[in-house]
Amino acid sequence: MKVKVVGAGLAGSEAAWQLARQGIDVELIEMKPKKRTPAHSSDLFGELVCSNSLRGAGLENAPGLLKQELRMFGSLIMTSADENRVEAGGALAVDREGFAQGITRRIRSHPRITVVEDEVTEIPEGDVIIATGPLTSDPLADAIGRFFGEGSALSFYDAAAPIVTFESVDMSRAFFASRYDKGGADYINCPMDKETYTAFRAELASAREAEVHGFEDGKVFEGCMPVEVMARRGEDTLRFGPLKPRGIFDPETRKSPYAVVQLRRDNREGTLYNIVGFQTHLAHPEQKRVFSMIPALEHANFVRYGVMHRNTYLDSPRLLDRFYRARKEPRVVFAGQMTGVEGYIESCASGLYAAINLGLRLRGRAPLELGSFSAVGALAEYISGGAESDSFQPMNINFGIMQPWDGGKMRKRDRYRAISERSLEKLSEILKERKGDLDEDNH
Repeated sequence: MKVKVVGAGLAGSEAAWQLARQGIDVELIEMKPKKRTPAHSSDLFGELVCSNSLRGAGLENAPGLLKQELRMFGSLIMTSADENRVEAGGALAVDREGFAQGITRRIRSHPRITVVEDEVTEIPEGDVIIATGPLTSDPLADAIGRFFGEGSALSFYDAAAPIVTFESVDMSRAFFASRYDKGGADYINCPMDKETYTAFRAELASAREAEVHGFEDGKVFEGCMPVEVMARRGEDTLRFGPLKPRGIFDPETRKSPYAVVQLRRDNREGTLYNIVGFQTHLAHPEQKRVFSMIPALEHANFVRYGVMHRNTYLDSPRLLDRFYRARKEPRVVFAGQMTGVEGYIESCASGLYAAINLGLRLRGRAPLELGSFSAVGALAEYISGGAESDSFQPMNINFGIMQPWDGGKMRKRDRYRAISERSLEKLSEILKERKGDLDEDNH
């Protein structure tokens, strides 16, 4: 038995790993280093092209639950994330290079995984998982379009935030504190008074954007909106968004700033910080000019500017089943953001679940049926029919797409934790029953 996995991002790497764990040989085809997308800067697998945060870590939030479920499945992505964690308060953030190196090292050293460095331009024959992500190359995107037929794909635009060096941040005009009064003092906070903020917002709203064919505000995914688009939406949009000063107090004045820009550590050494929530499509000189208006970043050294790129995803409720298989031809399986799951860990979860069930089918075993009681299952249910096709949008994991709590009234935070505990308990029982099916390879 052999399966081809196309793409070595988070979903593809996880899929290859889970198939190999079941004793199935994998040919992992990755176009880097032969060809890169505009958003990639490394030849490593599992490269994080936007934020280095995998979001909340606690069980009172859905991302925290999803990460714990993935750990229970022996997720490659979560193993590397936990090994390369950097301090980020209540979130799980990683040293992005160490994280990708850990994934790459394990994939390349696994005896059942063969890496092929080549670009795929047609859907391969045989059993295949296509996990080429939201930046799928045009030839393969065209082939997928032909496979499904007219109107099969949608698209939106996504953005990545800039990164600055720690030594270039003026700490006399910044201070360390938590994010929204959660966790430790892991974020650099760059306060702004009303006059400074007003001038900054005005310049940001009118700054020159880089050219991207077909870009318009209406196509921007609300969960990853460029900061300049938010600036155009009103005087206080940013102050109630990424520049929200809630729970933050300047240690000098003991007062909450009018607005605050936060920086999050981007590597283990703490030499690099990304500007939280500042995904942007501004031209690079404009980013330097406008972001330097933030007092603490007046002399900041930008090691990476923000970039804007097209994301493509399938009309999955119409095209895919709850195991991420093409309804018209189940040998073809999709995973990752192209299926309409949004986010790093969601992409990982789709690759994991798709690969587990493909492996079980090839080995003549019953499928692993995870309903919406679990975060992993809820994502699969959402993309395969939990959303109307004519209004389908990429979705992060959230408790709203999971099985509701039926254990009586309680506070929201307690209810969410109860949903998480219910999921983990039930999932633990299922994994005990299916252990022999899910981890046959004793390498």
